[in-house]
Amino acid sequence: MPRVINVDKNAAYPPAIDDLKAESQLPATTELRQVKCLNNLVEQDHRFIKRLTKPGLGFGSFNTARQTLKGFEAMNMIRKGQV
Repeated sequence: MPRVINVDKNAAYPPAIDDLKAESQLPATTELRQVKCLNNLVEQDHRFIKRLTKPGLGFGSFNTARQTLKGFEAMNMIRKGQV
């Protein structure tokens, strides 16, 4: 179970975390840290995808987006040595 959850300043996070704590899916001691510029690895990973998709002007359909993003993620995992 996480001790701390690091997120950006999106207003949807606190109510969602409170609901998870109320349903006992997260311990009551889990701390939510909302810091705009925190070096959060999960948030940093999204920049890679955004940089690749913007020149393509988006996707034509949901299936195209799904297949393209799967390929981007697979290449990113290979580059990081996670495969």
